[in-house]
Amino acid sequence: MKNLGNLMKQAQQMQTKMTEMQAKMADVEVSGVAGGGMVRVTLNGKFDLKKVSIDKAAVDPAEVEMLEDLILAAFNDAKAKAEGLMQDEMAKVTGGMGLPPGFKLPF
Repeated sequence: MKNLGNLMKQAQQMQTKMTEMQAKMADVEVSGVAGGGMVRVTLNGKFDLKKVSIDKAAVDPAEVEMLEDLILAAFNDAKAKAEGLMQDEMAKVTGGMGLPPGFKLPF
């Protein structure tokens, strides 16, 4: 029964750390770029889009599809960076729990 008590204590500590991490991630910003830096998007750690910057050279009415693709690529770049940061932070929180790779929290 002692092990169950320790497990519950660890779970409560992990939950507190996860809440803190989630609050911290809302303040973190990551940028993604495309087109050699002509398009840049900024997301926070919760994947909320915060800013879009487009170089005037990328704005060509005849090439709207290319601009759309650049925006999409920049967003996906920023999202991948934010996800990597989230995984790193999650590993810090769950490091001592011995959770299997790929295990997603919160449930």
